[in-house]
Amino acid sequence: MNTLLQSRLRTIPTLDRDAPAIEHCGEWTSWGALDDIACGVEACLAEAGLGTGARVAVVLHNRPAVVGSLIGVLRAGATVVTVNGSSGDAGVAADLAEVTPDAVVALETDWRRTGFAGSAPGALGIEITHAPAEVRVRSGVAPAGPGPVPDARGGVAVEMLTSGTTGPPKRIPLSYRAFDETLTAAGEHYSSSGDDAVRLRTGVALVSSPLVHMSGLFRTLLNICQGRRIVLLERFRVPDFVDAVRRHRPRAVSLVPSALAMVLDADVDPEVFAGVQVVTSGTAHLPVQVQEAFEQRYGVAVLPSYGATEFAGGVAGWNLALHREWAQLKRGSVGRAQRGRQIRITSLEDDGEVAPGVQGRIEVRTGTGDWVRTTDLGRLDADGFLYVDGRTDDVIVRGGFKVTPAVVVEALRSHPAVRDAGVTGLPDRRLGAVPVAAVELVRGASADSDDLLDYLRERLTRYQVPAKLIVVDELPRTASLKVSQPALRELFTEEVTA
Repeated sequence: MNTLLQSRLRTIPTLDRDAPAIEHCGEWTSWGALDDIACGVEACLAEAGLGTGARVAVVLHNRPAVVGSLIGVLRAGATVVTVNGSSGDAGVAADLAEVTPDAVVALETDWRRTGFAGSAPGALGIEITHAPAEVRVRSGVAPAGPGPVPDARGGVAVEMLTSGTTGPPKRIPLSYRAFDETLTAAGEHYSSSGDDAVRLRTGVALVSSPLVHMSGLFRTLLNICQGRRIVLLERFRVPDFVDAVRRHRPRAVSLVPSALAMVLDADVDPEVFAGVQVVTSGTAHLPVQVQEAFEQRYGVAVLPSYGATEFAGGVAGWNLALHREWAQLKRGSVGRAQRGRQIRITSLEDDGEVAPGVQGRIEVRTGTGDWVRTTDLGRLDADGFLYVDGRTDDVIVRGGFKVTPAVVVEALRSHPAVRDAGVTGLPDRRLGAVPVAAVELVRGASADSDDLLDYLRERLTRYQVPAKLIVVDELPRTASLKVSQPALRELFTEEVTA
């Protein structure tokens, strides 16, 4: 047991093997069943001589057996290489062939997919089933006998597949040390009691984000390490979410901004949230009007947060104590740095640290480590509250003028007929690039492109106004419900000229 993450993943499932751990589709999987799958995966890897440093591709679905396999790979000190199981057969096979893993762990249903079995030649193939909980080797590396497992603290825990919001998905290596720091920071930031005892808890957490996304993976691992039961949803659907909240009455739930809007749009009965104290929200910008509407309707504190995949989870956020003191004064902020995190804003021109309130690049460090640049634009005020204004790699240079898509999106969202919007840049022969926008309307509302462009002209400078705006039934989104920039660009098939 080398790291906090490994220690908790090894200890928690054995405290009460018969106790329920994960509910999926109305059925509970026990801690013991999770432990059986984890032990089985560990044993298969050990018998093949694959331990710390081995790259193990795990085909991710929101299923208890997959969670058990993640526990096993991490307990072995190996590296989880995330593979999106919701991709088509050809996509999954191509992904496995590209990452060339030492082993592949997947559900039996994945092993039956076209082209799957031969996609990673020479890799150890491990098949997992849920009921009964079974793990078996399908093919690959001949058993070599278990060897000593070195210290994993400096190693890579997860090669995390990004959501592909702004471009093709890529994998970011996350160390075991990063997960330990994030688990500690999150526990101290959100816990009012400071209770970090190793025990099973009575509360229930809802996880609706996909495991292939950082928020889904981290929330799952965090709640397991805290000994908390999990309701694991296949994906976010309002009826499934409402049913789970009604049955389990959690005190805290997590919803991405678009999910908050979906709950409001569905006119969910406020009684559903009678026992809920806080709703945390991250992964994307949370419009202030959505936050305020949700708080007013349901009487709960909405706590925005800011995280980065590079840090294995959260960096800054609100908690209930901060909300009580500062909520009305700091609307639009994603909160203060979590304990163990430091945030600074640096100039895009000379990399020097800027004064409070001045926009620049967000940089983060943990402990005494080096400062790490993010691709996010933001401001840090004199009270230490962070405001995120968009991404540096989103900025559109239109004839020498810089257009930040988040500014245009915020202006569009302020229109009463607009539910949400996406803005991206397209190449232009004369100006280099121009902004274009797609808009999703509030149910029952009406507005056309000319109306919305006129609205923007009254609120933005001329160069910020999109060269083209279309109204769509539904904005294209990633698995984490962010607006997908590549898919947004595909909506505009013709070159735009200003």
